[in-house]
Amino acid sequence: MSIDSIVGAAYGRTARLGIREIVRQLNGSLGPTLVAALAGAKDPKISYRWARTDGPEPRDEAQACLVLAHRAWQLVADVEGDHVARLWFVGANPYLGEVSPVEAISQNRAAEVMAAAKAMVEDGFAG
Repeated sequence: MSIDSIVGAAYGRTARLGIREIVRQLNGSLGPTLVAALAGAKDPKISYRWARTDGPEPRDEAQACLVLAHRAWQLVADVEGDHVARLWFVGANPYLGEVSPVEAISQNRAAEVMAAAKAMVEDGFAG
């Protein structure tokens, strides 16, 4: 499978999900504290409430960050696995000015985050 196919597949999987399911999956993969942080929320437990059917919906800015995070997660985890993807999300990243993807996502730096995720995946393809 080519890198472009993997990028497209990650986008497609995210686009088909509702925001509550995106939050559930991110909570399961990254934990609620990181999910709240990448969405720019001050309450570290808010992502639990966002995931509930009867819970509040994240504001529009937070939803954009959550969708971006899910796309990046899908891309990196598909190639590198969940453990490496978790480390990628929290580690300083040279493609993001030495800040973590979590911080860059909270600033909704979409193009930069996806370029960094793609670079990680392309490096994984290289060996």
